[in-house]
Amino acid sequence: MSSEFVLETRNLVKEFKGFTAVDDVNLKIQKGHIHALIGPNGAGKTTVFNLLTKFLIPTRGQILFKGEDITAMKSAAIARKGIIRSFQISAVFPHMTALENVRVALQRFEGNSFHFWTSEKTLNRLNDRAYQLLESVGLEAFADTVTVELSYGRKRALELATTLAMEPELVLLDEPTQGMGHEDVDRVVELIRQAAVGRTVLMVEHNLSVVSKLCDRITVLTRGAILTEGDYANVSQNPKVREAYMGSESAAVEGAH
Repeated sequence: MSSEFVLETRNLVKEFKGFTAVDDVNLKIQKGHIHALIGPNGAGKTTVFNLLTKFLIPTRGQILFKGEDITAMKSAAIARKGIIRSFQISAVFPHMTALENVRVALQRFEGNSFHFWTSEKTLNRLNDRAYQLLESVGLEAFADTVTVELSYGRKRALELATTLAMEPELVLLDEPTQGMGHEDVDRVVELIRQAAVGRTVLMVEHNLSVVSKLCDRITVLTRGAILTEGDYANVSQNPKVREAYMGSESAAVEGAH
């Protein structure tokens, strides 16, 4: 395998009691790219994500990270290797402040991850880095705000800060703009662009305008299989893609072009 590919799947298959949710998927995610997985509802996008992060075990096929076969690895081991997933639902502690959330993520490097009752002295050492991360996502003014009081878009920004605290090599973003208004979408697009510097990003995203602005390469799934792959200009003009999306989503393909 060429080292230019951070992540590769080979003939990936996932079956559920006779139903094939992921059908012979071969992905090649190039280092430094923002790569999107798109497709209509039920296309298998989230199932692929669950296979990559070991929330599901493949029925057949291989997953390679930087040339190493990680198919049999558990999700915690995958995370330690530098593959970090950000969920559809904001995955932050609602009753901690923004700063406290980022500090918990930074504890990974103290060798005491998930020891939530670590001394205040130890945690204070992490403050400088935590403030830097909050600043990087535009949340420096909200460091002491309890997370539950943040707007939805700012919660997603905080989630991105906690993801970056893990110093990932590959970031998996599961519908990062879902449920957002235009203003929040624009903010998150800019955050993803910043977060992608020096990293590789694989994202599932329904908003094709976001995909058109951000992504170097796009893989289109339908019925669990790859329909086509390419840059946005080529994918958006593909008649099979328009047919797969149909109706309003087909219009979204045109509108985002």
